[in-house]
Amino acid sequence: MNFLRAKFAASPIYVRVAPFVIFLALTYCQQLFGETGAYWFYMIKTLVGAWLVWEMRPFVAEMRWAFSWEAVVVGVIVCIMWIGLDGLYPRLTELGSEWNPHEPFGQGSTLAWFFVLVRLAGSSVIVPPFEEVFYRSFLYRYLVKLDFLAMPLGQFHALSFVVTSIIFGLVHPERWLAGILCGLAYQWLVVRKNRLGDALAAHAITNFLLGLWVLWKGAWNFW
Repeated sequence: MNFLRAKFAASPIYVRVAPFVIFLALTYCQQLFGETGAYWFYMIKTLVGAWLVWEMRPFVAEMRWAFSWEAVVVGVIVCIMWIGLDGLYPRLTELGSEWNPHEPFGQGSTLAWFFVLVRLAGSSVIVPPFEEVFYRSFLYRYLVKLDFLAMPLGQFHALSFVVTSIIFGLVHPERWLAGILCGLAYQWLVVRKNRLGDALAAHAITNFLLGLWVLWKGAWNFW
């Protein structure tokens, strides 16, 4: 653990990129563990993600949650957009397997609801710090300046603003257009507030509301 902390302390790039890459790799590996194993692996991934966020925190000054009316509005609008645009444009890939633990573990079972809560917590609390730190803090500034810390979070750069959002959208190929618009909205928050915290909050609100929609409508394909 001391080795990881030393690497985080030594490199502002490493501390913002390595945890994101690790979390992404774990997400990819999730599909390799079969129908029931994927749920257990997601739980392990969420715990590893929580530990990585905790280890990152002392070395990523901008990773501080902040709440504002703009964050709430953006979070709600992005959720509505993510749901409302679905199916109105072509997907770049087919939808993956639905995340519905009630099927393998029994409808309404305790274990099924446990994994629902794990998913809701993971997507709302753990995912936003990784993605916002990597895309909205690191990549947005790194595309403008290699010494990215010298660039204020509130500085607007049109090309990087668009390119970063496109990249964010393309890593969600099944909902790429919503992903691009989502990236633009969160990056706008960062530039407007000159801090990352509002985008963290907005991202968390979006994912939490989306999770509630999934449970309310049984729209498991959004997970």
